Amino acid sequence: MRTLRSLYTTAAAASVLAIALPASAQQLSIATGGTGGVYYPIGGGFAEMINNHIEGAQATAEVTGASVENMGLIMRGDADLALALADTVYQAYNGTDDFEGRQVENIRALASVYPNAVQLVTLAESDIETIADLAGKRVSVGAPGSGTELNARALLEANGISYEDFTPQRLNFNETADAIRDGDIDAGFWSVGPPTSSILNLAATRDIRLISLSDEEVANAQAEEEVFAPYELAAGMYDGMDEAVQTIGIPNVLVVNSEMDEELAYQLTQLLFENTDELIAVHPAANDTTVKFTMDSTPVPLHPGALRYFEEVGAEIPDRLRP
Repeated sequence: MRTLRSLYTTAAAASVLAIALPASAQQLSIATGGTGGVYYPIGGGFAEMINNHIEGAQATAEVTGASVENMGLIMRGDADLALALADTVYQAYNGTDDFEGRQVENIRALASVYPNAVQLVTLAESDIETIADLAGKRVSVGAPGSGTELNARALLEANGISYEDFTPQRLNFNETADAIRDGDIDAGFWSVGPPTSSILNLAATRDIRLISLSDEEVANAQAEEEVFAPYELAAGMYDGMDEAVQTIGIPNVLVVNSEMDEELAYQLTQLLFENTDELIAVHPAANDTTVKFTMDSTPVPLHPGALRYFEEVGAEIPDRLRP
């Protein structure tokens, strides 16, 4: 990685591999997100899998501002792989919304890994019961350049709420949790695979409430963003969460540059789907890492190497996923 500070080095990378790597071993960087989300452990887990299973390659996960920033890193070749929300990937590939005038045509997908859930959290003592109650409050909408902010803004605007209605704060996951705990903000958004460590930690120290969306609010959000889907957070997911919470979910996509070597892309895709149990051991969100989920949820064409793998395993590949 030329431009990012590496904050995650897997134990496998430091160990002696069973098969010695050549002197010209390929160094792969995986752009993830903040340390309090799911991208970071998922990216770190996949880096370790690469180090353990793909001869001639070593990988490191990188802390980034998440989805939007990651698109630029892939476009410029400053990251080899990246995790990003499906709506961000779709907008970047098509040059719409936040990517108007700066289309990223060289994005290709290897897989859709798991769905994010938009989670709106406040303290249990708060008077915030619905998204309409955010009016006049201090609310974290996610880190600058993150998919969380894109999702939060789309959800709110679809339901007639703008940033002018409250005081937006652009904080990452850990900062959001700390600010809620300390009373510096009233509520915060996460768009991340549940359960996520920063909310778990917050719930262990303060009584929290997750805000449920109405059927109408979910439908409004779906009308705004095609990649949104109804999603239910199970009761008991976090301490004090006695009932299920209705929200929206968005797939997370593992993307690469279209110029990636086809054989490498094939090996990476094969590794992901034939050793998924190793990723599940890192984070339970990977239980959704299936070929079917990729076929159903991926918003941009597959890399030819990934396409070759899916053809070999007999997947029914939609035309939209063929370059």
